[in-house]
Amino acid sequence: MENRSEMVNRSQQSLFLVGSPDETNKIKRAETSQQAGAIAGAKAAAVAAVASAIPTLGAVRVFPWAKANLNYTAQALIISSASIAAFFITADKTILQGARRNNEAQMKKVQQESK
Repeated sequence: MENRSEMVNRSQQSLFLVGSPDETNKIKRAETSQQAGAIAGAKAAAVAAVASAIPTLGAVRVFPWAKANLNYTAQALIISSASIAAFFITADKTILQGARRNNEAQMKKVQQESK
């Protein structure tokens, strides 16, 4: 638990921090990009889960080696690792694409202002 004086000091420090309109716009664009990345990652993870679950569960029923060596934990690990990888790869690509788009928009704005 914090002291009352620490809380007062923090609130007084934040009074003097005022962002410019450009900074608030940057923050909004970054949050939008992050949200889009999370949504795209979740969709990709769902598709990857189905795409990896069907062959994994099918292989365990058909192939004797898989039946003998892949217990429930191994099956879950295969499916979840594919889902996790798909989520992070897709989210990262989407966030970087949004950042690139924001950077290009900012560069165009600077060029127009300089003319």
